[in-house]
This record gives sequence, C-alpha cells and structure tokens, in this order.
Amino acid sequence: MKVISSILLFSTLILATPFLGNTITFRIDTNHSNIGFAVPISGGLSEVHGKFSRFDMDLVYDEKDITRSAVEVAIDVSSIDTGIDQRDEHLRTADFFDVPNHPKINFKSKKIEKKAGELIMTGDFTMRGVTKEISFPFKIAGKSMNEEGTKLSMGFTAELKLNRTDYNVNYQHQAVPGFIGNEVTVYLNILTRPATAMSDK
Repeated sequence: MKVISSILLFSTLILATPFLGNTITFRIDTNHSNIGFAVPISGGLSEVHGKFSRFDMDLVYDEKDITRSAVEVAIDVSSIDTGIDQRDEHLRTADFFDVPNHPKINFKSKKIEKKAGELIMTGDFTMRGVTKEISFPFKIAGKSMNEEGTKLSMGFTAELKLNRTDYNVNYQHQAVPGFIGNEVTVYLNILTRPATAMSDK
C-alpha cells in the first residue's frame, strides 16, 4: 500500500511541474556586455553617455518557445561611469540615484510576447525605490555553438527610453533649468556565457 501511495504521489508531482526540458539557464559575460545610457543636455544640443560597470543577470531561455523565457537583472548603481569622476560622485548622491539608500536598480521580466514581427519584453523595473511596469522591444543578435556542438552562446540587444522623474530622479541645474533632459535612452548589449545546449529530441 505504501508503494502504491508513493507512486501516486510521484506521478502527481510530475504532472504538476511545468515541463522545462527545452530551457537553458545562461549566465552573462559581463566583461563583454554593456548596460549604457545617454542623457540629452541643453535641449538636445549634446548628450552625456555612461554605463554601469557591474551588474548580474540571470537568463532562462526556452529554445522551443522564447515567450516562455525569463530574465532578472540587478545593477550595482555605485558602478556608474560617465568618464568624469566628479560627475559620477554627484550622480551617486541623493540629488540623483541616492546610492546609500538605493544601491541597486532591478528588473524582473513578467512576460515576453511576439508582436508585429518584434519580441516585446514586459516586466517590473525598480529604481530609487519606485517600481513600474515597462515594456520594450529586444532582438536576438545571434547564436554561436562551440566546435563540439554542446555549448551555446547568445547575444541580445535592446534600446528603451525612461523618464528619470518617474523614479524620483528630479535634480536640475540651478543656474540653467532644463539643462539636463528627463528622457534617458538605455542601451543593452548582452553576451551570454556558453551553456549546455539541449538536444533536438
């Protein structure tokens, strides 16, 4: 009787567990990936470009159905780099990102859709204690298999726009109001580390 009960319990667990046979869990090659941004200056006459040098990203990719894939990102805000140390120190203060109280920027996907020939990712984006649902298109830049045909690497790109004031990043130049634009363009270029590829069975 105990054997039958164990078999029934095991069968129930198998049926209740989502089938994940086609998924690959990637880690990101952060040395060859980039999370960058551009901020318009003086009404768009110029731009300040920067990046975050340290971040973690977990990517679960479904080979058969990309809409079942998922991604989670955590950015170390203190790693902001615009090429000028004094400006970067100011960006870490409460005037902008308030790093001591909000050390991370986070994103967690909720769904991926195929719309009009594009891949659209939707998820929760959190910056400076404010969480909002955002959606943006992304592209698969390519795939690369090792010589043995056992390890897969992938590249992804995306571009999206965020209004910094939606996340309480409201600072303006006192002498020149409007000098710093509110709409920030974010650029993503992501390369995965090689991971074991699934068979086509």
